[in-house]
This record gives sequence, structure tokens and C-alpha cells, in this order.
Amino acid sequence: MMNLRRTELLAAGAATVTVVLWASAFVSIRSAGGAYSPGALALGRLLSGALALAAICLIRREGLPPRSAWRGIAISGVLWFGFYMVVLNWGEQQVDAGTAALVVNIGPILIALLGARLLKDAMPPRLLAGMAVSFAGAVTVGLSMSDNGGSSVLGVVLCLLAAIAYAGGVVAQKPVLGSATPLQATTFGCLVGAVVCLPFAGQLVSEVADAPASATLNMVYLGVFPTALAFTTWAYALARTTASRMGATTYAVPALVVLMSWLALGEVPGLLTLAGGALCLAGVAVSRSRAGQTAAAPVNAPEPRPEKTSDST
Repeated sequence: MMNLRRTELLAAGAATVTVVLWASAFVSIRSAGGAYSPGALALGRLLSGALALAAICLIRREGLPPRSAWRGIAISGVLWFGFYMVVLNWGEQQVDAGTAALVVNIGPILIALLGARLLKDAMPPRLLAGMAVSFAGAVTVGLSMSDNGGSSVLGVVLCLLAAIAYAGGVVAQKPVLGSATPLQATTFGCLVGAVVCLPFAGQLVSEVADAPASATLNMVYLGVFPTALAFTTWAYALARTTASRMGATTYAVPALVVLMSWLALGEVPGLLTLAGGALCLAGVAVSRSRAGQTAAAPVNAPEPRPEKTSDST
């Protein structure tokens, strides 16, 4: 029982690191996006992340993932690390931040539906209720931040495609973590994503020469922290819970984005925005709570691996 409790606490801590860093990514994308095109920004971010992850793998002597994991790694790399980052960057240039947040937050709902269908994830009432509350909060935040007439059909479609790619990538990654370590899954998924984005290499080279140092540093930050570190802690937590519960956890991101925009950019949120953020956090708390004190171990959660593996981040 103590080992189970320790595993749950470590997974919760890893998930917290992920949502904080992913929230910070929205601020950095807004800064770097003014100097870099969507594809170039995605490629620069992925290359920075891949270099950091490869260095850690060499130090830890991780080696290659098992053959059985490559199919899932390839799918998640193409969908989540590659396609998702490009279309999200592009979509956020076409619509206002509120509309982007509204559409992209369909992702956790799609994860729950796909997880139940393909991974046989349980759908307890508390998870469903928490997701409903969080989605209502995300809608509130989005509406409060939306600009009248600031959206385009293309932008909405791009954000919807990003949400679908995000959900597909998460569901594809979940089975991988039964045989590969979180660091392996993240490193090689990031490498696959970088390969997918190589057609934007020419744009990246030309834009680096003209971009201000602050934009380039933000791109590198996106690669090292919200990608290399946050995707690894995500995989660590995902290996120990269901895809549906992890998807619900990301509803904390809109609330944190509001707070970070306030602190870093001086964008004072209105009462409606603050109320929406509070709903997001309340829904996450409900979705991660358990009905009883003797709850069963998470569905599909693997047994803890020996200490010599890369399960600790």
C-alpha cells in the first residue's frame, strides 16, 4: 500500500511539472511566434528538445526502445510531436488566444473517448464530472479572452486538427510505456517529430539570421523545458495512470496560462476569466479524486521498474 501511495504521489508530481511547463509554453510561443513561422518554430523547438534528450540518454545509457514500442513511438511522434506543433502554431496565428484555447481543449475529451474505446480505460463518474466542470471552465476562459471577429474558419480548423492529433498521439503513446521507459518514448518521439518537420529547415535557417535573440531563446526554452522535460514527466505519469485521467489533468493549463500572462505580460484577467480558471482547477481536482480510500490501482499502470531504468525524471 505504501508503494502504491508513493507511486501515485510521484505521478502527481510529474503531472504537475508537465502542466506548469506546458502553460509557460503559451507565453513563449507568443513571443517567438512573431519572429518565426509555424513550421520553423516547431522544427527549432523539436531540434532543441531532441539534443537535450539525446544527451541525457547517452549519459544514462538508455539504448534503443524495444522493437514492440516503435510503432506507437512513430505514431505519437508524427501526430503529437510533429503535426500537432505545426498546426497549433499556425492556428494560433489565425485566431485569437481565447478561440484557440476553446477548440484545443476538446483534446482531453477526445482522449477519454479514444482511451475508453481503444485502451479500455475506465470512465468513473468522478472523472466524467470533473472533465465536464473543467471544460466549462475552459469555455469560460476562452469566451472571456476572445476578440470579436478575431477568428477565421482556417484557424478554427487548424486548432481542431491540433486537438485530434494531440488525442491520437497520447493514446498511441500509452501502450508504448508498457515496454519502453518514459525517456525512451519521449526522446525517440521527439526525433520522429523533428524528421517530420525537416521540410521547414530552410525557413528555420533564414529566420534564425533575422530573429531577435529573445525569440530564439524562447524557441530553445520551448525545446528544453516544455518539450524535453515536460513530455518526459508526462510519459512518467501516463505510465502510472490512464490516458483519460492524464488528459483531464491538462485542464489546469488554461488557469495557469491566465496566471502567467498576468505575471509575465501584465495582462490583468477579468472576473469572468478568473472564474473560468477556478472552474478548470476544480474540475481537475474532482477528476483526480477517488471515491474511497481503498481505491484500486490505476488501470494499465505498470509495476515499478528497477531503479537502474529511466523512470525517474
